[in-house]
Amino acid sequence: RNEIWIIPTVGCVNGIVNQLAEALRRETKEEGIDAIMAFPHNYGCSQLGDDHENTKKILRDMVLHPNAGAVLVVGLGCENNQPDIFREFIGEYDEDRIKFMVAQKVDDEFEEGMKILRDLYAKCKQDVRTDIPLSELRVGLKCGGSDGFSGITANPLLGMFSDFLIAQGGTSVLTEVPEMFGAETILMNRCKTPELFEKTVHLINDFKEYFLSHGEPVGENPSPGNKAGGISTLEEKALGCTQKCGKSYVSGVMPYGERLQTKGLNLLSAPGNDLVAATALASCGCHMVLFTTGRGTPFGTYVPTMKISTNSRLAAHKPGWIDFNAGVIVENEPMTVTCKRFIDYVIKVASGEWVNNEKKGYREIAIFKTGVTL
Repeated sequence: RNEIWIIPTVGCVNGIVNQLAEALRRETKEEGIDAIMAFPHNYGCSQLGDDHENTKKILRDMVLHPNAGAVLVVGLGCENNQPDIFREFIGEYDEDRIKFMVAQKVDDEFEEGMKILRDLYAKCKQDVRTDIPLSELRVGLKCGGSDGFSGITANPLLGMFSDFLIAQGGTSVLTEVPEMFGAETILMNRCKTPELFEKTVHLINDFKEYFLSHGEPVGENPSPGNKAGGISTLEEKALGCTQKCGKSYVSGVMPYGERLQTKGLNLLSAPGNDLVAATALASCGCHMVLFTTGRGTPFGTYVPTMKISTNSRLAAHKPGWIDFNAGVIVENEPMTVTCKRFIDYVIKVASGEWVNNEKKGYREIAIFKTGVTL
């Protein structure tokens, strides 16, 4: 995508970034670019330790994301996530495409912000789409509102696609660590090296310790929607979850907030919560998130969030939510035929075709909060 993003360092300036995005959309009608988006959030201040670092990492990853043609970072000036320190935290960046504004330091934040955004818009309008090999594509694998068909249709479809993409030299990322509990040995046995095996063991145990540190049972899953859809146990849900990554070997294991370094199948530390996990997938560098669902959900994160239904009834009931129907697999369409259609569709989306969450403007971020609030 070639989009302009307005990202706040702290929740105190959410109103400013929303106002700027709306004004620029009205003024430009988004001609010549894909979208103009603000991404408000609640954090950036009153946080400590790793919790504060998580916020900084996710915001940094957004600023550097390839789907953004230009970014305006808006700070307040007195927050924990100080704009000057955050700028250094980002590292090297394109100063022509990434700009900063501190609201307390300018006379009129709206006027100054619009001045910067007009300049960024003029640059983005000149960009042209060019062909790149499929080996450069990075996708996140996610499920939410799973049902009894998830492990039969949509999740195995994603697994077959993931294996195909990796065979072309591409990259897929699996997360939702608490939903791996009960099937984690499947992933451990597919690690390429002993070091990756140990990292995967730590990935799982670290999340179990997180649950226990809060006095919560590790197996508090499935959700009411999962149960209504026919999933009875966490192990059953986990077996469906792990099918999304196919049969490829694990090439990398990443902590929350880190960016992709290795092609192939990667495991990412993040919870199962749809918004938090999808944001984490986008933030590690995925160009899009492939999201299977049996119950349906309209949400989208800040990259294209493609909804794949596990059953045809949902696809017919919610055409404004669902982008691809995997339910035909239990209606006698061979998995290989469905996968060929799915591959073609993913390539179209990667080439600029919008999915439903983009068409409707359902785009937001959620950051994993793990610590105290001051």
